[in-house]
Amino acid sequence: MFAAGCFGCTDQGGAVAATDAATDAARMDASDGTVMLRVLAINDLHGHLQTPPGSMVTLPDGSSTGLGGVAWLATSLTTLRAAAPHSLFVSAGDLIGGSPLLSGLFHDEPTIEVMNAMGLDYNAVGNHEFDEGLAELRRMQMGGCHPVDGCQGTMPFAGARFRFLAANVMETRATTTIFPRYDIREYEGVRVAVVGMTLQNTPSVVPAAGVTGLSFADEVATVNAMVPELRSMRVEAIIVLLHEGGNVSATSSAYTGCDDLYGPIVEIARTLDDAVDVIASAHTHSAYVCRLGHKVVTSAGSFGRLITAIDLGLDRATGDVVSASARNWPTLDNVTPDPAIGAIVARYQALASAREARVIGTITETLSRALSPGGQSTLGSVIADAQLEATRDAMAVVAFQHNGGVRADLTFERSGAEAVDGQVTYGEGYAVHPFGNRLWTATFTGAQIKAILEAQFESGRGLLQVSRSLSYNWDPSMPAGSRVDPAAVRVDDRPLDLAASYRVTFNEAVPSAYPAFNAGTDVRIGPVDLDALEAYFRARSPVAPPPLTRITQRTP
Repeated sequence: MFAAGCFGCTDQGGAVAATDAATDAARMDASDGTVMLRVLAINDLHGHLQTPPGSMVTLPDGSSTGLGGVAWLATSLTTLRAAAPHSLFVSAGDLIGGSPLLSGLFHDEPTIEVMNAMGLDYNAVGNHEFDEGLAELRRMQMGGCHPVDGCQGTMPFAGARFRFLAANVMETRATTTIFPRYDIREYEGVRVAVVGMTLQNTPSVVPAAGVTGLSFADEVATVNAMVPELRSMRVEAIIVLLHEGGNVSATSSAYTGCDDLYGPIVEIARTLDDAVDVIASAHTHSAYVCRLGHKVVTSAGSFGRLITAIDLGLDRATGDVVSASARNWPTLDNVTPDPAIGAIVARYQALASAREARVIGTITETLSRALSPGGQSTLGSVIADAQLEATRDAMAVVAFQHNGGVRADLTFERSGAEAVDGQVTYGEGYAVHPFGNRLWTATFTGAQIKAILEAQFESGRGLLQVSRSLSYNWDPSMPAGSRVDPAAVRVDDRPLDLAASYRVTFNEAVPSAYPAFNAGTDVRIGPVDLDALEAYFRARSPVAPPPLTRITQRTP
């Protein structure tokens, strides 16, 4: 429990290398009555082993360098550890899942191997850890070859040497959580609890198959009920790794800022028992360093571009947290990368390179995720067309794609292994569709399709992209439930018949975000979305951006 002390650091403007943390060593020198612990936290790595594209920062001297990449993250970690007598390296979830090809191609085994080598202590299970289901998540912990693809690396997969934590996730017929709720570490006689939490809302943001048979309890109620148990074991210092978070204003400093924080983390922090001292949060990919009441609340953004250093002073006599300060340190690529971590990444690069560079088709212009005033994108439209083509054997006549499942643009300019402009490689396709979602085709009435179109305006997730077989106009001035005129909806250039039945394709993640899709019947499971996209490019190249006329907005 936080008792007293200082909080925060002065932001000097611009990125500061983690090597400067060595100057903090004096601050970490403890008095006889205090034990110093540095908690080093990341979140939402999503298997980004290399520097994410476009991740650049301007240094105080005006030069620029990249941000991220696990070999440089390891260097920063080593330096930050060296400045503290005791340290703990933790992740607040989504360590894996939704990963770039280099990790995702091998079912995220490379990320687990890298984190083992970097000495990660704990990972709180996030929503994306469930992308391939509980059995696959347990394989990440325990090791063993993939049940379908077998052992793909250069050695059998040994599993995580660090511990997954999930205090609020249970199998519906079990009496214990799927992973331990917490673990306790001891530093010079002071006991510190680390609790791992998954966002309660997980079933609404991952495919249903990934969470079948699981229940997700309220985050606050779970932790608060745990406090007496922890105190009975002489624990006063409690760190919660929570895969839920918030957002800050665009002007807030990524290193020390907490300007205008909003989102679920605010109410969670307010109502968590004051016995909790630190909340390392996640999920929103926002970066902040806050104090909410007596609690230190942080987030390190995403993709390993930042690492949070949370310095705690622990009272030897009482076990309380008596001082706390925190800062996000950038993972700058202008320092020497860790050679051992770099070697692991290079080994997987060699295994992946041939598949990544394989050309699957061509485009005449960039296919973008940018939305028209009506809500249509060229890339989303091509994806919906590809999914319609891939499910014609299931009698599909319409396909929908949600924007959250489209993760990157397809640019016309050559990059990487492409020989000429306009080529689309398997690696680029994977960047668009990293989740490997299966396509479902189900039967809906025209009235249910109308309900889907109306429900998307209230979903908070944006408008769905549609195949070329569907077009409609919507009126933003009309009340909820009446924005789409049924007479303005056309399927295969014919008016939508509210009483007729239609076969509709969507990927398995869509019903979680748009529950109206749960009304479908006679579901048939088809190919994976990426396979459908590749087949479309092979059959249709060169692919041109479709006209932005499928979804139009009525103007006054």
